[in-house]
Amino acid sequence: MQKKKASADELIALILEGIEEVKGHNINLLDLREIENTVCEYFIICNGTSNTHVKAITGSVQKTVSKAIKDKPWHVEGEDNAEWVLMDYVNVVVHIFQKQIRDFYDIEGLWGDAKVTVVESSVN
Repeated sequence: MQKKKASADELIALILEGIEEVKGHNINLLDLREIENTVCEYFIICNGTSNTHVKAITGSVQKTVSKAIKDKPWHVEGEDNAEWVLMDYVNVVVHIFQKQIRDFYDIEGLWGDAKVTVVESSVN
């Protein structure tokens, strides 16, 4: 079966669906396309309530994306302690934090020039 190349918009929608499926909190989409020398086009940032929740969000994103478009992350880091999991889908990088770790690293603050879209979800 040939892998279909998904658009960034389709990939983002699937990642958001995966996060919302297991009630990820405080979801932000950062558009980095207007910023020079970035490693990708978008960051999706959210947090879970525990390492178990962070692992569940990671699994849900992978399952949702894989099932819909047969794509898997190019690289995943941080699954062992699940305080901050980074999932690299090349053009879209997903950061799944525990809340205190997210507050500490403040990715949104570091990328202050990015256009931020707050994703309204049923949980916030």
